[in-house]
Amino acid sequence: MHLGDDFFGNVNLTFVDDVEIRIGNGVMIAPSVTLTTTGHPIHPALREDFRRFSEPIVIEDRVWIGSNVVVLPGVRIGYGAVIGAGSVVSRDVPPMTVAVGVPCRVVREITDADLESRTGLTPPS
Repeated sequence: MHLGDDFFGNVNLTFVDDVEIRIGNGVMIAPSVTLTTTGHPIHPALREDFRRFSEPIVIEDRVWIGSNVVVLPGVRIGYGAVIGAGSVVSRDVPPMTVAVGVPCRVVREITDADLESRTGLTPPS
């Protein structure tokens, strides 16, 4: 585990860190988030002896992760990104984007227009 400066992790934050989890500066993580670096093979023959695989997770600076998010092995979340509540992040998320859903997908970029909105949910026109 590597935690940057000014990190905030809320209640029920779970780390499955069989390999490295790197969290940057100014990251905020809401309640009941799971960051898991470990998974199991799809084919049952490969699970008979509880085989697993592990890949690191990287969360860059100034990321905000909403409640009940699951981040899966090998994911990188880019600078300034926002991950919406309840998302399952199975792929990399580019910097300065908002990503939501199951599976998590980018829905828009974060722009200077978001400086004019308190929530950023509906950018001003």
